[in-house]
Amino acid sequence: MDKTISILIPTYNEQENVEPLTKAILDVFAKELPAYRYEIVFIDNCSTDETRPILTRLCAENPNIKAIFNAKNFGQFNSPYYGLCQTTGDATILLCADFQDPVEMIPQFVHEWEQGYKIVCGIKATSRENKFVRLLRTCYYKLIRKMSSVEQIEHFTGFGLYDRSFIDVLRQLDDPTPFLRGIVAELGYKRKDIPYEQQRRRAGKTKNNWYSLYDAAMLSFTSYTKIGLRIATIVGFVLSLLSLLIALVYLILKLVFWDTFAAGTMPILLGVFVFSSVQLFFIGLLGEYVMSINARVIHRPLVIEETRLNFDKPDKSADR
Repeated sequence: MDKTISILIPTYNEQENVEPLTKAILDVFAKELPAYRYEIVFIDNCSTDETRPILTRLCAENPNIKAIFNAKNFGQFNSPYYGLCQTTGDATILLCADFQDPVEMIPQFVHEWEQGYKIVCGIKATSRENKFVRLLRTCYYKLIRKMSSVEQIEHFTGFGLYDRSFIDVLRQLDDPTPFLRGIVAELGYKRKDIPYEQQRRRAGKTKNNWYSLYDAAMLSFTSYTKIGLRIATIVGFVLSLLSLLIALVYLILKLVFWDTFAAGTMPILLGVFVFSSVQLFFIGLLGEYVMSINARVIHRPLVIEETRLNFDKPDKSADR
């Protein structure tokens, strides 16, 4: 069989994980997928620990292990997307470097791909992550799914297999702010979803925080929903009408009961505070859409490479 499977692994400060992960992947190919060629592509988002020296050594030891070193940290979405577009296999599997995505699922993904599925998604049916965080994720997925006109895949992080034909679609999109999860749902081919239990991180600390989670949520919200702007329009109209009615009623009462309402400024202050807070909220929401538009209009490159290793060397995976 003359097919190549690419494994893409984004990294950022994963010095304790990259070498064990590489060994685990090589073991899977040697024992369960011996008929396939392989390439392992790391794309490093400007790590500050020993990740890069370790990757450099791994690339020197095995020409089928490749690496791209970004000049700076270009974020959790751009780097993996760019890496997918640099792979050369007949199919590409994206997995994280911390062992939360089970390496043991690679043969299952390949099997489903051979059955005709162009995309095979790993779905986090259960997880060993913080239960409160998982609850928030679940609520978010259900909310965005109801608000979006595009199908959204619940508990899908990008872990999965993508046929070369879909990788070609990604290359053609030319999106400076790509959200892979939404793109898979919106533009993906025939898809197979496989549930799995997300494991705990093997070593090191997670790079996600509340800001990065918020960033991911707002990117999908502004990319795949219109409801925020629609709500702003409707609420703005309703509150404007309500404020006019209140002002009219207050004016009539003030004319009729002048002594009582002459010094009554509290209703006005309360109205100003309420309506101003609503305005600020929707101005902020509108700002999120504007930032999303601005990023697309500026059209900066996804990443800037500092260097790449082994991309000019022939594939020797058939000689294992």
